[in-house]
Amino acid sequence: MKEKISIFWFRRDLRLDDNAGLYYALKSGFPVLPIFIFDTEILDKLGNKHDARVDFIHKTLEDLNKQLAAMGSAIVVKYGNPFEVWKSLTEAFEIAEVYTNHDYEKYAIARDTQIGKLLNAKGIGFYTHKDQVIFEKNEVLSGSKTPYTVFTPYSRKWRETLNDFYIKSYPTEKYFNNFLKITAEAIPTLAEIGFQETHISIPEKHIQENLIKNYDKSRDIPSIKGTSRLSVHLRFGTISVRKMVQQAIHLNQTWLNELIWRDFYMNILYHFPAVSDGQSFKKEYDAIEWRNNENEFERWCNGKTGYPIVDAGMRELNTTGFMHNRVRMITASFLIKHLLIDWRWGEAYFAEKLLDFDFAANNGGWQWAASSGCDAVPYFRIFNPTAQTQKFDPEHKYIKKWIPELNTFAYPTPIVEHTFARERVLKAYKQALEKK
Repeated sequence: MKEKISIFWFRRDLRLDDNAGLYYALKSGFPVLPIFIFDTEILDKLGNKHDARVDFIHKTLEDLNKQLAAMGSAIVVKYGNPFEVWKSLTEAFEIAEVYTNHDYEKYAIARDTQIGKLLNAKGIGFYTHKDQVIFEKNEVLSGSKTPYTVFTPYSRKWRETLNDFYIKSYPTEKYFNNFLKITAEAIPTLAEIGFQETHISIPEKHIQENLIKNYDKSRDIPSIKGTSRLSVHLRFGTISVRKMVQQAIHLNQTWLNELIWRDFYMNILYHFPAVSDGQSFKKEYDAIEWRNNENEFERWCNGKTGYPIVDAGMRELNTTGFMHNRVRMITASFLIKHLLIDWRWGEAYFAEKLLDFDFAANNGGWQWAASSGCDAVPYFRIFNPTAQTQKFDPEHKYIKKWIPELNTFAYPTPIVEHTFARERVLKAYKQALEKK
């Protein structure tokens, strides 16, 4: 007779330490088999087979496997449709319970509902836990028990609600001897799942205290290393958000605010799922008539708009998979307000290129720039790229790094004149909003 086991399903939580679902799995009373599924429903939609994110996940799984091997265990890595993979797992093992962590995206919720029904029908418990945020669902609500749609009162309530319970780490290491003792199987190679190795480097998974202490003074300067660069690790859960908040409380309140923004956008995604379907949070903004000039969009994508701060940002993104947050706001505003191109085009491009792509934050950021989101910048506030450059890159250190041909005939003239673009977009927004 087969040994009864629990399974822990890794997704956006690729670490052994301080992992909520893994903690409960290890305390379940059954030996725990860790698994990961390279989900074809997700991978098949990725056009770029040199996707650095898939490469990063693959390397992280290899590292997890080494850590587990030291305990006499291993991670089982599958490639396929999750429903079909789980059907085969239920046939291969005597599964008592399955544990995983919550995911708040539309596809993930549908997938987990389907898997839960499959497992429950076979008498297998399916338990999911909060892990990637501090507060979720209805844990931070207004006095009238409604979700917040403005950040400042949300952040105030978030801070009021916070106590040690919410940021206490899960001591998974106490129970590591409860991993199932198995010999490691070979993890499918990148080539076997249809991808190739990339040479885009991933920032270190290390909180640099001095950098964080000065975060509020340095975070807006793109030419220096003034931000933590930990967003990719938060995205894939290679670092615990609870540990980051523990550090932020003591090191820098502005940095803590950025972590609260992350919870805020997850909260919006949960309470207002229509944003997953490409709708504007403020529905009246769907009436805007976009120009959607494909040639101009291509110039924006390639960093050839003739606006140096915009072009530097796009080239940084295309080369490294990262873009400085201040420059993200400038490039997004430029696409929407200067070129009058639908924010969804930019959202999709960032989704394809950003190492730290996270649907909730990406959608929230783009709708903020488009003035169509919750707590967004007013539509008549339009970033002037020249003024932004003077303020945040006055010596052109960042620009020169990414645009070596600056001030030569090889660099293009501006794609549109700022004042003209400003008047054009104000007219388009005003016409759309007058229809409501």
